[in-house]
Amino acid sequence: MLVDSFGRQITYVRLAVTDRCNLRCFYCMPAEGIDYVPKNDLLSFEEMERMVSILTTLGVTKVRITGGEPFVRRDLMQFLRKLRTNSALEELHITTNGVLTGDYIQQLKDIDISSINLSLDTLDKARFKNITRRDEFDTVMATYGKILDQHIPLKVNMVVMKGKNEEDIIPMAKLSLEDNVSVRYIEEMPFNGTGTAHNVIDYKEIISVLEGEFGQLQRIEDPLNSTAYHYKAPYSKGNLGVIAAYSRTFCGSCNRIRITSEGTMKNCLYDSGGLNLRDLMRSGYSDKELSESLKKAIMGKHKDGWAAEANRQSQSFESMSSIGG
Repeated sequence: MLVDSFGRQITYVRLAVTDRCNLRCFYCMPAEGIDYVPKNDLLSFEEMERMVSILTTLGVTKVRITGGEPFVRRDLMQFLRKLRTNSALEELHITTNGVLTGDYIQQLKDIDISSINLSLDTLDKARFKNITRRDEFDTVMATYGKILDQHIPLKVNMVVMKGKNEEDIIPMAKLSLEDNVSVRYIEEMPFNGTGTAHNVIDYKEIISVLEGEFGQLQRIEDPLNSTAYHYKAPYSKGNLGVIAAYSRTFCGSCNRIRITSEGTMKNCLYDSGGLNLRDLMRSGYSDKELSESLKKAIMGKHKDGWAAEANRQSQSFESMSSIGG
């Protein structure tokens, strides 16, 4: 098993299949984009499949596919189908911005995708264009409708930013009144290519805004190892989640690692990364040698995100698209 020095077992991997994205959300990357990894430096799907196979032998049961935007990578569905043949992989999830996803909803349903996380920071078309620097709001909302039509479990992720989209907190919450969705509010993090987060509204402020509209929210049980605090508004079909991604209040039960699109394993979103699995695979490491390298690397996992940040090799932060959202 993959167990860190604090006794936490790693059962969840967030795997980035690309660092490329078709939006330019200002909290994720600069308007001009980032220096993308050369294609030959990206993990191949075959390398990713091998990596997941090794990880599941070490106790990983859940994989979330991220980017960049996963659907900008060609043949993604073929890769997802292959992952679904791994009987040890209990859950397969995907995070997407919804621009290209609509054409694949039926196929995602067919492979029994465990859930879809849809990134959506506003329900105002003009603000959407301002935040993403692209005019794709109608396309994303059409994807939202298709996911609901197929009854695929859906989480809608909103990054809440002071002076940018505070007025959308309540309209987004109202999605959960009519639709069986989980609307999740995420504190802004400094992974925008500049290394700073100027617009942080913390989780307590978000809850206060929600309760100002709905009254006291009903606290509901959080799933094991959850990063979100979960609530229900009165008479709602869905629920609300608040993720203290900058405050980092959930780190004590962390059960996850990240693997970037170029194969770097990150024990924490806030650390610098270390073990490069791509290089080990391409240098001829056996599955057993890779397993031992993973076990050793897990022991370097810090107690929480604050400790990980304090021990970074560089004080500048990458773009979220480079890390894997």
